[in-house]
Amino acid sequence: MMDVTIEYAGEYFSLAEEKPFYVGRQGDLELDDNLFLHRQFLEISNSDGLWWLSNIGARLTATVTDSSGGVNAWLAPGARLPIVFEQTSVVFTAGPTTYEFTIHAKTPEVKITPRDATDDGESTIGHVPLTASQKLLILSLAEPLLRREGTGTSEIPSSAAAAKRLGWTSTRFNRKLDNVCDKFDRIGVQGMRGGQGKLATNRRARLVEHAVSSRLVERDDLVLLDAEAASNDGTGDS
Repeated sequence: MMDVTIEYAGEYFSLAEEKPFYVGRQGDLELDDNLFLHRQFLEISNSDGLWWLSNIGARLTATVTDSSGGVNAWLAPGARLPIVFEQTSVVFTAGPTTYEFTIHAKTPEVKITPRDATDDGESTIGHVPLTASQKLLILSLAEPLLRREGTGTSEIPSSAAAAKRLGWTSTRFNRKLDNVCDKFDRIGVQGMRGGQGKLATNRRARLVEHAVSSRLVERDDLVLLDAEAASNDGTGDS
């Protein structure tokens, strides 16, 4: 039986086979006093010779990814996934706050072999290319999460704040946000569409979750964001 450890904000928690491990507002991994967060949201437990990650909440979802970003899953309420990778990233949003923790497994069931890739200057998810400005938009929303130390929490900026960070008008930002979300929706990424009863915050949160967990944007990419902000400093945007 493999050993499993949880890493969050620089702290490590060892799991016992005979006892479930709970993540939420209360539990073995207590996040913070966020009323949007379930008291107990995720459960990590051992059953039938496997470790499982289960969503025991009623409303929230989580994005689960292997360390390479090659496997990306949407964990809805009531769903569960086996923990089979050496390192599994779990990202989720409750209200305006995004959380991330990592599951480490010794002697995992599956090991990912990195594949060679050539950088053609264009980022893709599935078969959907992103323009430079679309990647900048995602970076502006994911910046707090990417700049954090360890795997703590962050608040996703409002569209107005992200547009200001880039030096763009709100109209340009919102138009490009619509385009990016439409692209991801077409390849099956959940939560990209708005609609009655769905807040704009939720769409931005899902975009950040997916982009960060799938390694579409990384901390090293933030130099692009700084360069864009500097180029528009004091010049405005048309």
